[in-house]
Amino acid sequence: MLKQRLLSLAVASLALTAAHPVLADQALATSKNCMACHAVDRKLVGPSFKDVAAKYAGQKDAADKLAAKILKGGSGVWGAVPMPANPQVNEADAKKLAGWILGQK
Repeated sequence: MLKQRLLSLAVASLALTAAHPVLADQALATSKNCMACHAVDRKLVGPSFKDVAAKYAGQKDAADKLAAKILKGGSGVWGAVPMPANPQVNEADAKKLAGWILGQK
């Protein structure tokens, strides 16, 4: 009985994440401290994720470029404030975050 309940909870959790991937990826952005400097729809310290998505729109290698910037940081693209490297983010999460950011409209 307990195994069946745990299995049901696991399936329900996966279904919820699949149904609302935006929430799951925003939760990842929050857990990796992205939201300390960025917001989805307004500039904070850094640009909004919607502005980032617009800047990279139509670029074939946008996800790879953005994932690299998430990992290594960068400067000069959005003004004088540099984006620091994010050692707390692994490559898989950087790619997931990049995909989510590029999906903001």
